[in-house]
Amino acid sequence: MGEASEVAAYFDLDGTLLNASSEKTLTGVLAKRRPWRIPHATVAWMLGTTFGLLTGKAPYDALRNRGHLSLASWKVLDQYSDELAASVLKAKISPGAWERLEWHRSQGHRLVLVTATVAPMAEAMARVLGMDEVYGCGPEVRTGMLSGSERGWSVPRRKGKVPVVEKDAQMNGHVLSKCYGYGNTLADSWFMRICGHAIAVNPESSLEKFAKEHEWEIVYWPS
Repeated sequence: MGEASEVAAYFDLDGTLLNASSEKTLTGVLAKRRPWRIPHATVAWMLGTTFGLLTGKAPYDALRNRGHLSLASWKVLDQYSDELAASVLKAKISPGAWERLEWHRSQGHRLVLVTATVAPMAEAMARVLGMDEVYGCGPEVRTGMLSGSERGWSVPRRKGKVPVVEKDAQMNGHVLSKCYGYGNTLADSWFMRICGHAIAVNPESSLEKFAKEHEWEIVYWPS
């Protein structure tokens, strides 16, 4: 392996490898199969957002609370995530994403998924994609039901992806200046900028502007 073992490719999921929102897809199925969840999840999400804002969270983070998953069990999330990843979401991975993943494999690079998607769905998608490692949102021990709170969770979101990538690189002997970082939003730019090769994928306007200013590669993968 030699120099290739020093290299990892770190990927965001939704909007980057996947032309869909994996967690919204999961939430939609939960609501469809258990309609009683709709009013409960709506209220729980609104309360979580309000509490987050009142306690000083940035609007971006407050709006991304897990109230919509409260009272769902981790076991059910595992089951539904596996089902959806294989039967629905796999078809929403762009050909460009598959080609890029295969290129990295051919170079001997390690493939790592770093996503703010809830852990069961992140792990299910990692299996579909053939990733070597995955970091999603969730606690170390996943039993019982979700409360809607992220307290005690690993949350690789925005700046939170940076220590995850740094620790993974250190543990696996990667040299970040030789590594690749793929994302589609400005929130992803935090971890992308610590990688030597930052690639903006179908970027939103703010990331596109940032990428051009920093002379990052920009790719457009059709769905």
